[in-house]
Amino acid sequence: MFDFRSLSLWHDTLPREDTLAARAAMHGDIDVDVAIVGGGYTGLWTAHYLLEADPTVRIAIIEKSIAGFGASGRNGGWVSSILPMGVDRMAKEHGRDAAIAMQRAMYDTVDEVGRASAALGIDCHYAKGGQIEFVRNPGQERRVKGKVNHASDYGLDDIAWLDAEQARRRAAPSRLFGAKYNPHCAVIHPARLVRGLAASVEARGATIYEQTTARCIEPQRVKTDHGTITAEFVVRATEGFTPSLQGERRTLVPIYSLMIATEPLPHDVWEQIGLGRREAFNDGRHLIIYGQRTADGRIAFGGRGAPYHFASAVRPAFDQEPAVHHMLHRTLVELFPQVREAAITHRWGGPLGIPRDWFCGVGLDRSSGLAWAGGYVGDGVATSNLAGRTLADLIHGRASDISKLAWVGHRSRRWEPEPIRWLSIRTTLKLPSAADRYEDKHGKPDRLRNWALGRLTGH
Repeated sequence: MFDFRSLSLWHDTLPREDTLAARAAMHGDIDVDVAIVGGGYTGLWTAHYLLEADPTVRIAIIEKSIAGFGASGRNGGWVSSILPMGVDRMAKEHGRDAAIAMQRAMYDTVDEVGRASAALGIDCHYAKGGQIEFVRNPGQERRVKGKVNHASDYGLDDIAWLDAEQARRRAAPSRLFGAKYNPHCAVIHPARLVRGLAASVEARGATIYEQTTARCIEPQRVKTDHGTITAEFVVRATEGFTPSLQGERRTLVPIYSLMIATEPLPHDVWEQIGLGRREAFNDGRHLIIYGQRTADGRIAFGGRGAPYHFASAVRPAFDQEPAVHHMLHRTLVELFPQVREAAITHRWGGPLGIPRDWFCGVGLDRSSGLAWAGGYVGDGVATSNLAGRTLADLIHGRASDISKLAWVGHRSRRWEPEPIRWLSIRTTLKLPSAADRYEDKHGKPDRLRNWALGRLTGH
């Protein structure tokens, strides 16, 4: 029997009363109002807001493993206002006002996650300390200051530049030149949130069928390995596992992000490191890294760098990449030398969902009853909440401010077939590290690689 506590630090530190025992599988055909495929944040938030508006709606949630098995239970715990497409892309495609409205909706969503989880009695260790992006060489300083000025151009003036002295009052990594501070970010224990959401929607009447694999999504119907669900509306909320569905192999690609966690650090070490408000942290490098100070005094730290696997394969063995986990440990010690002797107690990973144009989307085709959300590119903790609220409004037929946002109805083009997909993604994944090496050596951005990275990711 698989030990779900081995999935991540977060699963291993759930309250003991949550045994992670699988719920019953589906048996035979059923008929409901809304069928949701995927027992993660997107599916569960959608169920939550549907039931909040109408407690009588009949909902079935289909989950291949257990609720919170995927990225919703394994992520870095950033409730972030970051959007993968950025305001420039939105402004180019939908206009400046639409882009600002979308970004401000994300700011509000950070608070909504805290409000809703507290209202439901879910102790997910929510702490809104903001996000601090350390700047650690002159090249990073140029780029990150540019981000701050760019935000101001859109009237987003609460994104601030901190000089080195101001930044050290929050945290003290090595080689600190300054930092960008974004107050619109919180950190959580992600598995506590997703498991709490599952228990909540179940208590209010939704049925969660676990150990049930969705094979195919069709208009008003989901075919599973245990029968067929007929529903007026069918929501695809499968993110990095989307390629496993029939006909969806090229909708999103799974890119792995890996994490490590230290043992709880002593008080004197935290006095040196800082992060007293539990700020989420990263630095200005191109290769994405992310970390948080957990409620029990650890550092949970992750990043990209794992390979893309041919034909969008997703397997448990891919969660462990010793070379990447070693790189993450080396990077963390370089950032905070105070943790050099700290034990690494957990190493894990999992797939993210990446759309071809790096533009997340949500929508509903009323003629077929098919709804979808995803393509968060690793920033889904908050975005999935906005998606759930939006899907609930769309399904209930309510016009609202969020149902008119720029990402509603967006459909990304499909990824190329193999082996073109494999070659293009491998090229993209190599560019950030190469650009970082150049920038660290020369003290200025690598314009050619930055241009190429922007072309490949749609920015």
